[in-house]
Amino acid sequence: MFGLGMPELLVILVLVLLVFGANRLPEIGSGLGKAIRGFKKGVQEPTEINTSSESDKPDENPGKKSA
Repeated sequence: MFGLGMPELLVILVLVLLVFGANRLPEIGSGLGKAIRGFKKGVQEPTEINTSSESDKPDENPGKKSA
């Protein structure tokens, strides 16, 4: 696993625990899990390409007066 052994992983875990604290670790893990799930979902779904140009849209600034 990336050339990291158990001692290296323990040092990283201790550093993360010191930097973020024990109360924030579940939040960080949850956010990381959601990010990985979102990335996997984005890779598996086909991409949608918007072919309309900006000039096809109606004017979204009706308060702006043209001269």
